[in-house]
This record gives sequence, structure tokens and C-alpha cells, in this order.
Amino acid sequence: MSSLKNKLHSIIFEADTRLGKRFDIFLIILILLSIVLVMIESDDTLWPEADRWLSLAEWIVTILFTAEYFLRIWIVDKPRKYIFSFYGIIDLLAILPTYLGLFMGGTQMLIVVRSLRLIRVFRVLKLTRYVKEASALWEALRLSRNKIGVFLFVVLIVVVIMGTVMYLIENPHNEGFKSIPHSVYWAIVTLTTVGYGDIAPITVFGKFVAGFIMIIGYAIIAVPTGIVTSELVRESRKPTNTRVCPSCLEEGHDEEARYCKYCGKTLG
Repeated sequence: MSSLKNKLHSIIFEADTRLGKRFDIFLIILILLSIVLVMIESDDTLWPEADRWLSLAEWIVTILFTAEYFLRIWIVDKPRKYIFSFYGIIDLLAILPTYLGLFMGGTQMLIVVRSLRLIRVFRVLKLTRYVKEASALWEALRLSRNKIGVFLFVVLIVVVIMGTVMYLIENPHNEGFKSIPHSVYWAIVTLTTVGYGDIAPITVFGKFVAGFIMIIGYAIIAVPTGIVTSELVRESRKPTNTRVCPSCLEEGHDEEARYCKYCGKTLG
């Protein structure tokens, strides 16, 4: 039985083998198909009177995803870790709405059921498992979270100060800046270079301050980009493969490694 688990583990969790690549391609096609079904179902004019076929296709996709989900739980040494992992939660969200629809009948519940079924769009997040670059980006964001957190805190201080200053300048002459929260909202929109235009300064000094905030906005956008880019460069220098430890589900092992460098268990 252990040899069967090892074989299935190399197919389902890894993409370096021939069967593993085919399995990943099959799942990618299945995910894209499921998203197309959600889109078609949301617009009755795209395929009129096709509810029965859409329902059948949805159940086929859900059953296949369910089989994949329970296979992953059975294969790994620590099922609880997979179940509560990021991908484990996404996999569960991908199949749960269809089953919930069976138990939430009644005309008064139709709207709720329809809303729950829209959670199926989380299946698109399953695609990140099959894109190595997505894993590298996620790791770069994780490693730079402290720096980005400090940066966002500084930005928060800046928008509060600038919003308060604009309130003091514009409030006597401009109804748009009727409170500090409204002024802070304007500062956020301006600093991020979004510029909705629903609130705008009318005084000369207010326009001067607004121009200063706009210039700062361009510099601020570059800061998190540089932080994440530096981490991406570090990640790109690391050896990449899809070998996954069946015990702790960690990746990033050397090609010739026989044991997991995180938990010490034997690699499949």
C-alpha cells in the first residue's frame, strides 16, 4: 500500500514526472472548464434552457475535484496539515458549494444557494499550484511582509496627516472636505494616483498641497515594488523543482535529496 501511495504522491503532488505533468494539465483544463461553467450559468442569454446540461457538467467536475481532494488527504502522512493548509482550504471551497445546494432547498433560499455556488470561482486559485512562478511570488511576498507592513504603516500616517492638513485648508471653502475622514479618503485616493475626482481642492494652497501629494504618490508606488522585486531575485537563485515532502508538504528540495530538509522524513 505504501508503494501505491508513493506512486500516487509523485503523480498528484509533483510535476517533474511524465504522469505528474499529464495530471496537472488535466486539472488545469478541468479548473478552466469549471470557471467557464460559472460564467455561462450567471448569464441566461448565453445558453438558454441549458440548466440541465450545466448542472450535469457541474456535478461531473465537482465529483472529480472531490476525488482529487480525498486522494490528497489519503496520500499525505499528515492529513490535518493539508486540510488546513492554503491549498487544502481552496480545494474544499472548490467543491463545498455544490454539496451545500443539496441541503438548502426552498424558494426562499434560492438566492442564498446561488450566491454560495459563486464561491466556485475559488477554483481559479487552484491554478497557482501548477505555476512555479506563482509559488515564487507568494514566497517573495511572505518574506517581505514585515517590510511592507512597516511601509503601509508609514503610508497610513502620511494620509492621516495630509488629510488633516487638507481639512484645515479646504473646509472653510469646500463642502467636499466636510470632515477629517472625508479628507483622509481624498488623500488616499490622491496618494495612490487613482483620482476619482469626486472631491477636489479649490483653493490655491490646497491645490499646491494636492500636487505635492500626487508627486509623493509616484515615489510611494515604487517602494513596495522594489521590496518584492528584491525578494523575487533571491527566490530565482534558489533551485526549483516540484518535489513535495509527503509528511510536511514542503517544497524546494534538491534533486538528489533523499530526505526532507525541513522534517527529516524520507522523500517519495
